[in-house]
Amino acid sequence: MIARARLVSVLAIVLGGAIAIISSTQTWLEVTLRAGANEPLPVPGASAMPVLAPLSRAALALGLALTVVGRLLRYVFGVLGVGIGGALLIGAARIALEHPTDAVATVVTASTGLSGPDAVADLVGALTGTFWPFAAAVAGLLIVVGGVFVLATAHRWRSGGRRYQREAVTAQANAGSRPHDAIDAWDELSHGDDPTAR
Repeated sequence: MIARARLVSVLAIVLGGAIAIISSTQTWLEVTLRAGANEPLPVPGASAMPVLAPLSRAALALGLALTVVGRLLRYVFGVLGVGIGGALLIGAARIALEHPTDAVATVVTASTGLSGPDAVADLVGALTGTFWPFAAAVAGLLIVVGGVFVLATAHRWRSGGRRYQREAVTAQANAGSRPHDAIDAWDELSHGDDPTAR
């Protein structure tokens, strides 16, 4: 159960981050201008929600880091996961449900040269959405669930570093039971000790 809790937490966060990063490159909205262009302008997720790609990459890094960190950092990363996922969920759900004109402002400005909220709102004739903002909202929800699961189960995870610490202690104990040789001298030099100073 302990290994499964860690696996579920990490997979939820990494999968959420992967879906969100993929959605950042896809078209979220299509905007038709009142005058001029006949073709609708595609608005990718990264333009509609500028924090999408950085938050997605942060979630991926956080999920991978969870596999190696100690207990205290697990709780810190769990809180960060909930925050990142919450921001993705709220931002993507807003765009998916409301189709706000501020989400298309950068694309409209690049196409027309006009900027400012009022000017962009006057230019926009119609906005249609795709399923990608909903996918990003689901990704945010996955990251939140993963973060909450980390907070609920992190105290029961085994620490990956302890096994290696035990092996190092055992190796040091064994080293004390044999004669000092050239390899030990090199190891002492690597640690900053001069074996000839004795």
